[in-house]
Amino acid sequence: MTATQTPRVLVVLNGKGGVGKTTTAVNLAAVFAETQSVLLVDADPQGSASWWVERNSAAWTFDLTQETNPHLLSQLKTVQTYHLIVVDTPPALDSEALNAVIPMADYLLMPTPPAPMDLAAVITTIKRAVMTVGVPHRVLLTRVDTRCLGEALDALATLADVGIAACKTYIRAYKAHERAALEGVPITSWRGAHGSQARADYCRVAEELEQEWSKP
Repeated sequence: MTATQTPRVLVVLNGKGGVGKTTTAVNLAAVFAETQSVLLVDADPQGSASWWVERNSAAWTFDLTQETNPHLLSQLKTVQTYHLIVVDTPPALDSEALNAVIPMADYLLMPTPPAPMDLAAVITTIKRAVMTVGVPHRVLLTRVDTRCLGEALDALATLADVGIAACKTYIRAYKAHERAALEGVPITSWRGAHGSQARADYCRVAEELEQEWSKP
């Protein structure tokens, strides 16, 4: 399928590692690929997304490329064979790759657990790297323990207080995410315990983003 317009570029970022950034980029790419042509760009030198996908390449319905060259990353919108390009970025605010993709993105998504230290890090990321460029963005709470929803609600309240938009959907903490990665499959294909719940979370995020993008 060939795209008939300039692709939308969704950049997934956070200046802090270990927050569910790659998990979010990979699984959202898989969800969106069920209805449109998708390219996942692994711009993180650690190559976690590439490692995950290449473990079982037959399980994926989107294309993958690993690219860290800032100049090439800045030209992503000229790649007109996809409807959507999802970029997984390095967890470093001083990264040239990150600084290349933020200004040309159509939308920025910042995953973070709701713990106070993680929340402080994502707020710093937004203030330093996002607010200055004016690209639409939202925070996505990840690794949310459903037994402690108060922490997630407190995090949403904190973000609202500082004027940062957040997704209504949050990603619940399930071992399914780790096991899907180890098997080299997206959460959309994982059939183990809590697979359907974990899939549903990312499907709701995708729906929320689509609604956001469709606004005039």
